[in-house]
Amino acid sequence: MSCGVPDRIATAAAVVCAVALAVVVVVLGVENPPTPRPVSTDSLGPDAGEPVADYLARAAVTLDEAAVDGADSDPRWGLVTFDDEVTATDADALTGDVRISQVWFRVPIDRVQTPIVPVGVAGAESVARASGLAAAQLHGTTGEWDRQARVDAVSAWRLTQDCACVVAVTVRAPLSELAALSDVAGVRSVESLPADAVFGRFAVRPLLPEQTEAVTPGPDDGEVPER
Repeated sequence: MSCGVPDRIATAAAVVCAVALAVVVVVLGVENPPTPRPVSTDSLGPDAGEPVADYLARAAVTLDEAAVDGADSDPRWGLVTFDDEVTATDADALTGDVRISQVWFRVPIDRVQTPIVPVGVAGAESVARASGLAAAQLHGTTGEWDRQARVDAVSAWRLTQDCACVVAVTVRAPLSELAALSDVAGVRSVESLPADAVFGRFAVRPLLPEQTEAVTPGPDDGEVPER
């Protein structure tokens, strides 16, 4: 019996310590709440399966000053797509003084699915070199299977030849300048994000020139050329 008393005292002390520790943890959690992760739903470009006409109308609304938030003078991120594939130099000319941030390449091959390759740029000279940088990205891939490796190889070669392979550019400019771009011949669509959108926290899905009815993958049963 004499040994039981100290055991009960030790147990009680342990319970008190555990309760005290739990209180400290709760207090620290209240005073130092975890930083919530930012939730981003911003995106540029059409959704998979979306009718092209719906996307074009939706993109046009983002340029309407009466329908968007923020001052017109605030720069915004936007996506510019083209009627047809163009060279990097032509893309730079079509966008004029609007700053290009990314160039989106996709080598067109009849009935062959080719990769979309984004290249970040910092100015007109970088835009001119972007095709070669896109080719270098593809040279670093091996493809998941033999066909994909051949697709990557021919795409990389054509990009080194400065092909007409640009399908879109990501730009940053005030709303009025983005709206003016939508009237440029050769520009198919311009879509703007809200002024508070942060680069790197929004998705980009370029509308491809051959997508005229719905945003769906094209056929991939064609022969892959050597060059």
